[in-house]
Amino acid sequence: MTEASFPWAGRQLHFVGIGGAGMSGLARISLELGAVVSGSDRAAGVVLQELGGLGADVMVGHQADNLPEGAELVYSSAVGEENSERSAAAARGQTQMHRSELLGELTQLKPTIAVTGTHGKTTTSAMVLAALEGAGLRPGWVIGAQLAGGRPSAGWGSSPWLVVEADESDRSLLALHTEVAVVTNCELDHHATYSSLDDLRATLSEFLGGAQSAVVWDQPDLVSLVPSGTAVYPYDALAPGSENGRAEFTWRGVSIRLAVPGLHNGVNASGALEAASLTGVDQSGLISGIEAFRGTARRFEELGVSSAGARLVDDYAHHPTEVAATIQAARSLNPKRVVLAFQPHLFSRTQELADEFGSALAGADVVLVSDIYPAREVAEDFPGVDAGMLVSAAGTLSSGSRATASGDLAQTQAALEAEMQAGDLVILMGAGDIGTLGRRLVGS
Repeated sequence: MTEASFPWAGRQLHFVGIGGAGMSGLARISLELGAVVSGSDRAAGVVLQELGGLGADVMVGHQADNLPEGAELVYSSAVGEENSERSAAAARGQTQMHRSELLGELTQLKPTIAVTGTHGKTTTSAMVLAALEGAGLRPGWVIGAQLAGGRPSAGWGSSPWLVVEADESDRSLLALHTEVAVVTNCELDHHATYSSLDDLRATLSEFLGGAQSAVVWDQPDLVSLVPSGTAVYPYDALAPGSENGRAEFTWRGVSIRLAVPGLHNGVNASGALEAASLTGVDQSGLISGIEAFRGTARRFEELGVSSAGARLVDDYAHHPTEVAATIQAARSLNPKRVVLAFQPHLFSRTQELADEFGSALAGADVVLVSDIYPAREVAEDFPGVDAGMLVSAAGTLSSGSRATASGDLAQTQAALEAEMQAGDLVILMGAGDIGTLGRRLVGS
């Protein structure tokens, strides 16, 4: 299918929540393909300024008048039908589409590598892109975070491949047209979407069955998800290790040393290399690209140093497995102490996984648990679920570590400023707005 198969030139697209990583990326590509783009978001910011500079008509705040007559409205799962712009579209009979539908259209324009899994999909997607670029390709990409060096979360590229982070949280990955499907792992996380782990496994199996090739971590429970008739390429990081905080492993008999820490990133990189190799490009170029990979925004992102001499890192981890892996990566850098400020994300996740969070958090030396970031949930629906639940769990399981509830972000900042010492590695962790706190602490 060619780009001419969809009428992009002059097409009117209006994005509700245009400032988000996924939505802003789709808006960027739509502009590149010649669409007339508008959109709105709750607050102003750098992303809205950038999109405005590229030619999008962006507005702060949501109201019915923002929606142009005749435009197709694009929304994410975070935007409900009660949104004023969606209500206006319904009243006028204008087309509304979930962001996955538009992304699905894009995946019909280029052969697509789509990466999903409970953890690691953002990093692995970005690694696939880095590997292909190292081999001389310039593929398109749609990834859920800004790339290293200030590169945006999406671009159309000039080569015939597209690298996509496929979202399993709302089953939207099933809207994609995929040549190479990658599954990094499978753990129950999004309890509002999936009734059980078996429900999630069935969705991932359907995703893999829709691809020509399946690239999965070489674990029996994951390999078994691949339906018969789909070519399967298991991967793993062989002979894993770490030197000076840099992950090392072997892939196809070649020793590889990454520029990022964490043994889990060796597994991510091996999956990325396996997927990228299915494009048929030179293996040595892929390895050069993966070894040059410098990470993405909010994935063990180094922010700087505090005035006390503590090293500050921002990380998006919001599931116990991710928390434990990030703390392990921090340990590989041999800090004096690992100090963790953790902002739980969602009352439901906190309630369901409290004991697992406690076990993971106990891997740090000092843990400050801030108030829960509610996102789409409200505290009244979850009586008794608060930061103290995780503090209790961490305290029960820890060995020498110290966990306390630190209150809101302002109180957490004050607690960190009093706690930080020279030689500490301080991690600001969570999927909410705790990332803003880290930047305020640099140099303070």
